[in-house]
Amino acid sequence: MIGFYILIGAISLLSWLISNKLKSKFKKYAQVELRNGMTGAEIAEKMLADNGIFDVKVISTPGRLTDHYNPKDKTVNLSESVYNQRNTASAAVAAHEVGHAVQHAKAYSYLTMRSQLVPIVSITSKYSQWLVIGGLILGAASGASGFGFYIAVTGLIFMGFATLFSFITLPVEYDASNRALAWLQSKNMVSQQELAGAKDALKWAARTYLVAALGSLAALLLYWGLQYFRG
Repeated sequence: MIGFYILIGAISLLSWLISNKLKSKFKKYAQVELRNGMTGAEIAEKMLADNGIFDVKVISTPGRLTDHYNPKDKTVNLSESVYNQRNTASAAVAAHEVGHAVQHAKAYSYLTMRSQLVPIVSITSKYSQWLVIGGLILGAASGASGFGFYIAVTGLIFMGFATLFSFITLPVEYDASNRALAWLQSKNMVSQQELAGAKDALKWAARTYLVAALGSLAALLLYWGLQYFRG
């Protein structure tokens, strides 16, 4: 079991390192002004128009790194700095979020799958750990085949949905970045230096999702191991 804890610790450390690296990258590329002088909002609106999407709104949302696409109300939500600023980081983020809007418009399969899992995961993620821990405690009293065992297994299944969601998110995020970079390059929206910066920033952003998926899998294996070795 000690190996599971070492794995969890290693992934947590890696997540922290990548998160810090991501922040430093976006801080760096926020200093690189775009030659075309466009704000993140203008970049997003142009990419939407170039893809024939006219029913999606680009709006500003409070906070930092709060950028996201909402398929329910068809809005590209850009953090205040991304929405207003005219730099490489803003262009990369804005184009990436529009990449999700393009996925939605084209019914990209992985985005559809992820959207279908959202209501399930929003419920199961709240109770999964409690069910596993509660099941283990009850199982200690009732035995491996008792009621606690079934509660713990239910919790593991709930955790499995979260892990599945994390891994389905990976192709969604990588594809959105690829769409963003392809558009930025094909439409000559950025210089080669700016394109390289956008690629670098989005690369580190994608790695945060990769680590999150690995962390979710490691947690699932850890709790499964607790149940297995207890039994």
